[in-house]
Amino acid sequence: MKSLISLIVLFGTNAACSYGASSCQTVNQPATSDIPCTNGPSTRACWKDGFSIDTDFDTQFPITGNTVSYYLKLTNTTCNPDGHGERVCLLVNDQYPGPTIRASWGDIVQVTVENALQHNGTSIHFHGVRQFNSNGEDGVNGVTECALAPNHTKTYTFQATQFGTGWYHSHFSDQYGDGVIGPIVFEGPASANYDIDLGPYMLNEWYYMTTFQASSLALANLQNPNPGPAQAPPISNNILINGTNKDAEGNGKYNQVSIVAGKRYLLRLINSSVDQFFRVSLDNHTMQVVAADFCPVKPVYTKTLLMNVAQRYDVIIDANQPPGNYWFRVSSATECVSLNHGQGLAVWTYEGVEPQTPTTTGNPTEGGCVEPSYLAPYWDQPVPSSSFASTAQTLNVSLTNQVITNGGDSVFVWALGNSSLNLDLGQPTLSYIMDGNSNYPNEYNVIPTVSEGGWNYWIVQQTARSPPIPHPVHLHGHDFFVLGQGIGEFDISGAQLNWDTPVRRDTATMPAGGWLALAFTSDNPGAWLMHCHTSFHVSEGFAIQFLESPSRILMPNRTAYDQVCNAWKEYRPTAYYKKVDSGV
Repeated sequence: MKSLISLIVLFGTNAACSYGASSCQTVNQPATSDIPCTNGPSTRACWKDGFSIDTDFDTQFPITGNTVSYYLKLTNTTCNPDGHGERVCLLVNDQYPGPTIRASWGDIVQVTVENALQHNGTSIHFHGVRQFNSNGEDGVNGVTECALAPNHTKTYTFQATQFGTGWYHSHFSDQYGDGVIGPIVFEGPASANYDIDLGPYMLNEWYYMTTFQASSLALANLQNPNPGPAQAPPISNNILINGTNKDAEGNGKYNQVSIVAGKRYLLRLINSSVDQFFRVSLDNHTMQVVAADFCPVKPVYTKTLLMNVAQRYDVIIDANQPPGNYWFRVSSATECVSLNHGQGLAVWTYEGVEPQTPTTTGNPTEGGCVEPSYLAPYWDQPVPSSSFASTAQTLNVSLTNQVITNGGDSVFVWALGNSSLNLDLGQPTLSYIMDGNSNYPNEYNVIPTVSEGGWNYWIVQQTARSPPIPHPVHLHGHDFFVLGQGIGEFDISGAQLNWDTPVRRDTATMPAGGWLALAFTSDNPGAWLMHCHTSFHVSEGFAIQFLESPSRILMPNRTAYDQVCNAWKEYRPTAYYKKVDSGV
């Protein structure tokens, strides 16, 4: 499938499947190096032990024998990231964003989460991480686990089978918008050379109210019978870059980066918003894109990048301009119905120049709310089309009137496919499977995938019964091939689909009033979620579960699993805040 395969010598099996089951899928490793493996500034395509940018990471990844461990403590506190004033925040290890989870390609990652929040359950999802043969570690309460009750801990264990940039966040209602986020870096090869890895750059909007309050307003606005702005969520107040910015009155501080002329810098961009498309640029500089989400792309230059919620781009910036101070800009993409009262700004300063407020002007931007059309996957990996017409499944996006709250109120919510999602956080889907019970509630919105090894073709289609806005569609347990995107109703006879070089990623945009065609193989057994990553929308039910080879799921330890569930069931009746949304 990829150029390295002809050089691979089979080297036994991968023994790193998380639960040690004998049915673990065989994963082959290369036995010898294909290129000199220094992974230095001029050899970033190489990694080590025979692995490189050419390695087919679907089937091959290192077994390092190394385990990296992190302890994440979630607490109620206050924060003031832009100087406007303190507000309630939910933080990880008392910092915002939370600490970076960093590992090397092939390492085992152990993350222990302590829930010290006063009135919130939680679960931690590792966004974009494939969780190959470790479905129980995906961190989605109501799907793969019970919510973690206050004053309890849980340890997640999985292997870094990919390389690149991801992020972690709470999957408990709208919780991540109040601070439960942090970056993930899996070190590995790259499709272009660079000198220095600057690390993650987390970009997100900021509300002066809590995100739970904003979500309540968003749900109330959705009940408005007049389509348009009246149905939109509240407008956010500012944009943060790595957790900081100045407010409209000049309070706060800018993120600052120092660079050296002549050096090339890798920057890991992460849109960790709840509801914002961003346009991203560095004045007078170009960005060389080398990865989209966890997937390498053929290097390509651009002046600006459009980023939807939850997307990531690894970019290389060449410090080749006259020494000075330059604005790094993050602005809301208004053409994507993203509105914000602020603008994200950071100051990039060349070494030897005194840091001061830049006077540079922004780069020209392209119009339209469309994904970058110039991206091409690093590997040529065609998708078969022969069964598309007969097996493609349409999943309609609509507004529906449904009972989704504990109070029994019938309200308009988002629906995907047959239903609006509404989960019991004490009875996750994975527990049904462990108990041999396939009678899932209708509101769990469960669909099957094709048989193991087959191709799933899904058309996510917006209907006339929903506001015409773009949505970031995210798949758990997989990345997927973006076959096409378009406006209006999908027409199989007229749609222009890319079968030869489709972009591969885990989060892609369904255009406003349009459709998204995606494809992925059934190669990772589990109960997985697909959802809109606009936090307000998924909490309003915009999600579906898909069951993949349930009889082959490698199950977590049942005793530890039930301890988390029993603690949640004991806590839930006395919880201060009652469940009023989908749960995720």
